[in-house]
Amino acid sequence: MTTTTLTLAIMSPPYEAERTTTAFRLMDAALQRGHSLKVFAYEGAVSLSMAEQKPHPNPVKGTSVEEEAHPTTKEWVSELFRCYPDQLEWVNCGLCVDERGATSIDGPHRGGPKDFAAMVLSTDNTLIIPAK
Repeated sequence: MTTTTLTLAIMSPPYEAERTTTAFRLMDAALQRGHSLKVFAYEGAVSLSMAEQKPHPNPVKGTSVEEEAHPTTKEWVSELFRCYPDQLEWVNCGLCVDERGATSIDGPHRGGPKDFAAMVLSTDNTLIIPAK
């Protein structure tokens, strides 16, 4: 099997749309197949790795935090880095980080549109998952 390097740009914030879950599924599928992946998080997607995220109970169902076992997107990002440390590069747009105060992150590094352009030029294919 030939491996490739892919770039994925994501813009959707955590929990707002199914696009975020779909993006994580695509990332995991590509990485499981041995491909290298470069992720550029733009706009609300810079919050996917915010350290301040906390799981919550579900008062409607009457479940506790432990019973609900609600994953956070920061955990999903951390797991991708843990499972595929040599295959994954993740850049959060610095302008977007500043606008949202999403400065407390683990894993991704800060960059900008110039980094996204370099990613696109250095990879085999690019997928952009827009906010709408």
